[in-house]
Amino acid sequence: MRFLAVALAGAVLGATSALANGDALVIGNSRYTAVQTLFGAQRVAQAASALNAKGFDVTLVQDADAADMRRAFGEFAELLDDDGGPVVILLTGAFVHSAGGSYLLPVTGNGRIDEADVLMQGFPLDAALAVLSAHQGRAFLVLGETGEDPDLSLYLSAGLGALDIPHGVTVIRGPAVDVARYAARDMARTGRFVRRAAIEYELQIEGYAPQGQVIVRAGDVTPPRGAIDPPLPDPFANRAADDVAWRLAQEADSAEGYQTYLDGFPGGVHVNAARQRLSALNAEPFYRERRAEEDLELDRNDRRAIQRALTILGHDTRGIDGVFGDGTRGAIRRWQQEVGLRVSSYLDRDQIARLQTQATRRAAELEEEEKRQQAERARQERVFWRRVEDRGEEAGFREYLQKYPEGRFADEARAVLKSIDKQRAEQAAGQDRRDWTKATQANSVAAYNTYLRDWPNGAFREEAKLRISQLQLDADRVRNSIQASREEKAMNLNFVARQLAERRLEQLGMKPGKVDGKFDENTRAALRRFQDARGLRVSGYLDEQTMVRLLAGGIIGIDR
Repeated sequence: MRFLAVALAGAVLGATSALANGDALVIGNSRYTAVQTLFGAQRVAQAASALNAKGFDVTLVQDADAADMRRAFGEFAELLDDDGGPVVILLTGAFVHSAGGSYLLPVTGNGRIDEADVLMQGFPLDAALAVLSAHQGRAFLVLGETGEDPDLSLYLSAGLGALDIPHGVTVIRGPAVDVARYAARDMARTGRFVRRAAIEYELQIEGYAPQGQVIVRAGDVTPPRGAIDPPLPDPFANRAADDVAWRLAQEADSAEGYQTYLDGFPGGVHVNAARQRLSALNAEPFYRERRAEEDLELDRNDRRAIQRALTILGHDTRGIDGVFGDGTRGAIRRWQQEVGLRVSSYLDRDQIARLQTQATRRAAELEEEEKRQQAERARQERVFWRRVEDRGEEAGFREYLQKYPEGRFADEARAVLKSIDKQRAEQAAGQDRRDWTKATQANSVAAYNTYLRDWPNGAFREEAKLRISQLQLDADRVRNSIQASREEKAMNLNFVARQLAERRLEQLGMKPGKVDGKFDENTRAALRRFQDARGLRVSGYLDEQTMVRLLAGGIIGIDR
């Protein structure tokens, strides 16, 4: 299903081209399937209206197929002039990329995305960048990605990918819901600093981005000053009413609103679009739930809080990044099913409050459970160490280190063994000592096994066994680290979340080093100590289970 509305200067959006010193193309695609994304038509229209109010010539198209996007781009290009004003291209929707470039996916009637057709029908970002390159210093490409996850294989990969940005062109990118909020509220504000807005809305800036850069400068554009257009001739009166009624139907974006338009204008200009939209709404079983969540206008912080709560409750969102993609929607569905709510994948205010209450209670339970486990592990270690000390046998000290390599008494055990090893080395036969030196230089499992084979009763046999165990443990840690590093990367932790993790580790006495949001070796060592102390997989990376334990301490989540 699609809705097409091309709004040119002097037409639907009502700008007077003689007053406009800026140009904009706005393409907002959101309804790739019956279950729509959080980014709706209202935000696109609001962004276009805000630019138009500043006097821009605006070309707007929503939920467009390939032909609609080509037509809108052509009309936008015809409007461009060299008046020195800003040129903005705002694209939102699902993007894919290949070795040859990046594309905005069209909206098709059946919602399916044909990989082979994308290369021919997708809107190429290279075309947008080529046009913008002629307006260096005043050219802006604003890109918002939806959570759509197309089924791709041979030629294409999901997402924007890397862009070849021409000199003097500014690219602003991020999740569609955040880009839409920025575009509707701030993009057209006179004197609004681009870099400051990007920080506030957590968007990325690439390409040309000098300090103090703004999109709309004072004096750039001359918006209409309340002047009333002369009455239209009678033949156009119905068209004006038609457009107003259609705009109201869009703003309501409900079955009742579109039906009201159809009842009032059965032969109207927008009848086909209204019928298509009405059909889509009737086919969407959770339309009201989606609208209720959209009306909450959840920002990135709110969405991270929800993902954090779901994660604590054992529902993996595949990242705590503030983006509601398939992983988060699936987690919401599982939670709703678990607590006996209607399973829609959308949340209302009461459900969010209930979710947070449950997460807070579960976090407290995890914290208490952790304290009990830590106390029991500490008790068991003390009992084991007392037994080792009482016996005073070398094997006992080595067994302790194998069981508790980072234990409370590890330094004492190593000191005792070092003394024993030194005494043994002094007493060892010359060939035994030489073979041991050779094994330690190789420092491999095979080398130590060779020593044990040649010297089954050698002076260094216990040390050889301990080193073999340590090397095997290290190999397991490497394997754990590889898997955990992938999990950490998939969580898309931002700078502030990393800082908060380091601060929590510091509070727990894990010595993460400087709290700067950079996971260096000190941080990795602190994470390993934290994981070892809590019986988690020891990797030094912030995997899902480690995240949950830190979340239970009330640290990582949504705070900026």
